Parts: sequence; C-alpha cells; structure tokens
Amino acid sequence: MRLTSIRLLRLLGLLQARRDWSGAELARRLEVSTRTVRNDMDRLRELGYQVQSRTGTAGGYRLAAGSAVPPLLLDDEEAVAVGLTLRAAAAGSITGIEETALRALAKLERTLPARLRPRLDALRKATVVHTGGGPTVDPETLTVLAAACRDHERLRFAYTGHDGATSSRSVEPHTLVYTGRRWYLLAWDRDRADWRSFRADRVVPRLPTGPRFAPRELPDDAARRVVRGAASTAYRHPARILFQAPIATVAAHDRVTPAAGLLTAVDDRSCLFETGSESLRELARYLVGLDLPFEVLEPPQLRDELRELAAQCLAAAGPRLP
Repeated sequence: MRLTSIRLLRLLGLLQARRDWSGAELARRLEVSTRTVRNDMDRLRELGYQVQSRTGTAGGYRLAAGSAVPPLLLDDEEAVAVGLTLRAAAAGSITGIEETALRALAKLERTLPARLRPRLDALRKATVVHTGGGPTVDPETLTVLAAACRDHERLRFAYTGHDGATSSRSVEPHTLVYTGRRWYLLAWDRDRADWRSFRADRVVPRLPTGPRFAPRELPDDAARRVVRGAASTAYRHPARILFQAPIATVAAHDRVTPAAGLLTAVDDRSCLFETGSESLRELARYLVGLDLPFEVLEPPQLRDELRELAAQCLAAAGPRLP
C-alpha cells in the first residue's frame, strides 16, 4: 500500500509537470506496466481528481482544467527555491503583494519536511533582498496586461510619459518583460504603426479589452527590444557607450547587468552599451567605476562630466612626487 501511495504521488507530479502524457511514457517513468498506469488513473479519479483520457494515436492522459487542485509536489531543491522566491516577492516590485507572499511563505514552511526547514532558514538569514527602490506596479494592472497578451486582445490605456504628459494609447499587446527593476509592456502601437515599450507602472488600462487580433511577428528578442527602448526613453539622459573589450568580458562584469542597459557586439574586441541615468554625474562615476576601457559616443555632455571628474581626481591626488 505504501508503494502504491508513493507511486500515486509521483504520478500526480508528472501530470502537473506536463499537460499531456501517453500511457507508455508514464509507465516508463514509473517503471510499471501500462495496465498499472490505467489502474492508478482509476484510483486518482476515485480520490476526486478529474483525469481525462483519450484513445488512438494521439491518446493519453491529462488533468482536466478547473479540476480540484492536486497537492503541491516539490522535490527538496524546488521547495527551497520557492521559499526564497516568495521571500524576494515580499520585497519586490508589485504593489501590495508583500503580505500575500509572506502568508504563502508561512504556509509553505509549515508543510516543509523537518529536514528542509533548517536549510531554508539558513538561506533566509544569510540573504539580503535589495530592490533598489524602483516603482511598483498594481497587481490588477499586471493581470490585465498579461491576459491581453495571452488572449491577443487589443488594449486601450492612459499612459503617463517621462515628461508627465498623459496620452491615450491603443495597442496590440505582445509580451510583459521584467528587467529586474521595472515591468514593461511590449506592444504594437496602432496609432504610431511601430513597436513600443511602456512602463507598466505608468499604464492605466481601460476595460473591457478587445477585439482580438492576429499576433504580429516580433523582429527580434522581446527583452532586448524592451531594454533598448528603456535605455532611450526611460532615463532623463540616455547614453551610448563603446567599450573597447569583447562583449563576453563586459557581460561578465557584475555591475553590467541586463537591467543596466543593452549590450551589442560590434566586433571581436568591442561592444556597444546603450544605457542612461537620471544624472550625468552619476553615470560618469558608474562608467569610471567599471574599470573597463570605453569611449562616450553620446551625449557630448557626458564627456564634459568625465573631464570635470578627471580634474577633481587630479586635484585630489596633488602634485606628483619626485
């Protein structure tokens, strides 16, 4: 009986991990016969799980949508990862999710095996979450945006630009992108006939959504397009920097993260960095602190800031000793 119970839990875990399974695949994973798989499916149905089965060459098994949620089955590594993720979410970038994440974390910890609790507790005590104080997004707004992307429904919303001006937008939403600092909606702007990225914390959706549309093919990677757009519009001072170093070297730097800007290889020995800042002086200090050879392509005002910073450093160093 104990072996049967363990096998049923493993079977539920497989059904949760993927939408469709053939009987032969399940039998191979569980190391049993296909007849045993059929019997186990009947036991799950008796326990209240809505398991659907289909015959023929495309046949197999799946858990019906909207059926009773099976128990959450996590291995040790998954349980610890979920715990740490929930803790990070409690200090994250979605408005009002902190309390919900903490409640979920408390429930998870109560259900963890005793052997895992000290491990999660040690990781929690040794970890500091720093969100950078960026803007937070209303979870209802994210839900509306995500559903419109999923269902391919046109979306109308009021959008507040960087200059504070509000405009009305009509878009075909494509993807939500999280850069580690902000949430963005990548969409086809119907009025401007081009791809645009919008900061989700500046979006006020107008419901209902619709009508449906045929999704367009994105010309390049969604995340790279959003970061490029953020570098040029999200900052008061956008900048283009040429690093005289291979892109692999620059990308490996712990301060050149995807959230900081977009890296593009120029050749084997250099790469372009599209970034920006609210302060040219802060950007100058950031670039100097990277300790990488670089050239400012634009804006020219950043070169002036670097000259002033260099002059301050020379003055602080004093005269050269003989």
